[in-house]
Amino acid sequence: MSTTVNAAALALGDDALVLSHRLGEWAGHAPVLEEDVALANIALDLLGQARVLLSLVGDEDELAYLREERAFRNLQLVEQPNGDFAHTIARQLYFSVYQRLLYGQLAVGDSEFAGLAAKAVKEVAYHQDHAEHWTARLGDGTAESHERMQRACDALWRFTGELFQPVEGIDIDWQALQSSWLESVSAVLERSTLTVPDGPRSGGWAAGAGRQGLHTESFGRMLAEMQHLHRSHPGASW
Repeated sequence: MSTTVNAAALALGDDALVLSHRLGEWAGHAPVLEEDVALANIALDLLGQARVLLSLVGDEDELAYLREERAFRNLQLVEQPNGDFAHTIARQLYFSVYQRLLYGQLAVGDSEFAGLAAKAVKEVAYHQDHAEHWTARLGDGTAESHERMQRACDALWRFTGELFQPVEGIDIDWQALQSSWLESVSAVLERSTLTVPDGPRSGGWAAGAGRQGLHTESFGRMLAEMQHLHRSHPGASW
């Protein structure tokens, strides 16, 4: 497999892996039991995607558990801490809309990712629907839920610009992706009585460079937790 395809698989795989772990942190802590199950299922979908993508590059376990922080190529958006439930939902809304549009374009092409994308886009459609439902429920709910949802949307908006930086090895119309994402997200927020955050209407500004291995402070702590068991017992097997 070419170097560019490896780089693309690593970027998409890391996105799915990291967000899967973040969602998994809600296990036993979600606001209601139903959401424990829903978030766990979304996390498992993403983990399945990560396994397929990382296996295109090398050994999936080694890539997940033995790489150092700077070797990960995930977006900074997906590594953001869960915060309160509204924060998690805003992160999920921004990413799932992006992922559905991205996989939708990849599914109709002839790249190495077409098969995965065709399957994953169906999963991601549910992820997006779940995020939209909760965005509306919180945004158009009580005064407190509205305030928390708006605050979460505002806080994470600055990380959305990085979504549209072209990834080497993925040949799609990034400008069209960006326009469709902004249109879709804006419509959801407006239906939910929320205000589209301030900033360029292009989707925000790129905060940092996760694709280049530069991550936010919280990522190092998350990675240490995710890799702890594997590193503590090297070579162990069930």
